[in-house]
Amino acid sequence: MSQPRQYELVYIVPPETTEEALADLHAQIAAIVARFEGTIDATENWGRRRLAYEIARQKEGIYVLELMTGSGEMVKEIDRRLKVIDLVIRHLVVRVDEEMRVANRRKAERDEAVAKRRVARGLPPEVAAEPGASGRSEMEEAEVNHE
Repeated sequence: MSQPRQYELVYIVPPETTEEALADLHAQIAAIVARFEGTIDATENWGRRRLAYEIARQKEGIYVLELMTGSGEMVKEIDRRLKVIDLVIRHLVVRVDEEMRVANRRKAERDEAVAKRRVARGLPPEVAAEPGASGRSEMEEAEVNHE
């Protein structure tokens, strides 16, 4: 079996879809994920939104985001199943673990640079609390740290 990776699945269903039908669709996806020994990390119902263009005579749809971890075979099976389910207007699966790894690496590099600048100014190398924890915006935090 291949290495587990993190994926985002976004699917769109017609706006007249009931909560029960949406829950049943989620249960079908969860069953596929469980069969391939994956996990669903988060589910977000984005609600009813206007489509960028008309799809299958629909101008609006209910968007649902699923964040899951699993194998490539799991994603192939989910993709295959969602193509044949009439309830789903469109779907898209994107691998996100690579982007998260790059973002975490950049954050670590920024934190290291901040620590070096603080030491060069004679301050302790530790960084202040998480941005926004003090109630300030990131721009205000940057100005305070720059002073």
